[in-house]
Amino acid sequence: MLKSILKKYLLIISVYALLIQGCATKQAKVSQSATIIFKTPVMKFYDKGFVTRYDEYIHLQIFNIGMVVLDLKIYEDEVCKSSFECLNNKEFNLKYLAKDYDDKFLYNLFLKDNIRFKDKTNNIFIKVTKD
Repeated sequence: MLKSILKKYLLIISVYALLIQGCATKQAKVSQSATIIFKTPVMKFYDKGFVTRYDEYIHLQIFNIGMVVLDLKIYEDEVCKSSFECLNNKEFNLKYLAKDYDDKFLYNLFLKDNIRFKDKTNNIFIKVTKD
């Protein structure tokens, strides 16, 4: 009787521990403040922000007067905006960048330490100067 109660108790504790661990916030690998220029035919931002790298994605936030004006989570296969709208990379490139860009273009760009990208043909300029 005591063994079965201990087994149930141990099982309940194990399940709760797994649930708590699964809901824990992910730790950032690198988080840096920066001056960010993100200029495309559709979007134009030039303000302070943060580039935070996690294991699965890169979080780009741009602020203006303390308010978030751009909030992107850049995954290898999709880009999500703060409005919970996610687009696969091909759709994001078509809508915000240029259709001829590689599917992982934005993700690979933000993996770099020094970011300076200029495309005169498509009128795109992306620069991140870390503080």
